[in-house]
Amino acid sequence: MAPLGRGIAGPGGDTHPPVPPAPLFRILHVSTGNVCRSPITERLHRHALELRLGGPHCGGLVVESAGTWGHEGAPMEAHAATVLSDYGADPADFIGRELLDEHVIRADLVLTATRDHRAQVISMGHSAGLRTFTLKEFNRLVRAIDPATLPEPDPDLPDGGLVERARALVGAAAALRGWLLAPNPESDEVYDPYGAPITFFRSIGDEINQALDPVVTALTGLPARA
Repeated sequence: MAPLGRGIAGPGGDTHPPVPPAPLFRILHVSTGNVCRSPITERLHRHALELRLGGPHCGGLVVESAGTWGHEGAPMEAHAATVLSDYGADPADFIGRELLDEHVIRADLVLTATRDHRAQVISMGHSAGLRTFTLKEFNRLVRAIDPATLPEPDPDLPDGGLVERARALVGAAAALRGWLLAPNPESDEVYDPYGAPITFFRSIGDEINQALDPVVTALTGLPARA
């Protein structure tokens, strides 16, 4: 007698078709070494999503990071960990990664620290151009998008409707890119604090946190809690 299992009729003849997995939307943060800027951005982004959504289940939004010259297997810099702790974000168990083709292929949105990082990601191919922005560039574009044009979150869906909303947000930002230019090239850059004192790390952490705020609001449809 065959064991009961997926798709096998149980007592009473009922069948249980496999449940499709909930959709995912992968956000990849990219810097140089993946020990300072991108770890800070990754963990602050995760923390902000958890605060908005009320827990660690982020509605199918997966946040990761890597470095164009990444120190594979390295911990984040101690000052970067301190900055995360300042914001109540978790620096634990971080492992640095070198940016690989597979990371770009599976990412739905790539947010880089600088224009050079953006160019390096796009040069890898994989049709990455329309989904790769600097963090500050994406911030600027997102703030110009009318939230009413994005799909509303739907709590009845396994991902809360956030994956469809995120995809629409990236498409809208890509459409705006040629029309909403930066006031100057430097305004799209997050500078490297590697080797700098903790005061500079904290200023970079504040820059990143401020840049992420409207992005997380647009992704979730929820403003930051007071």
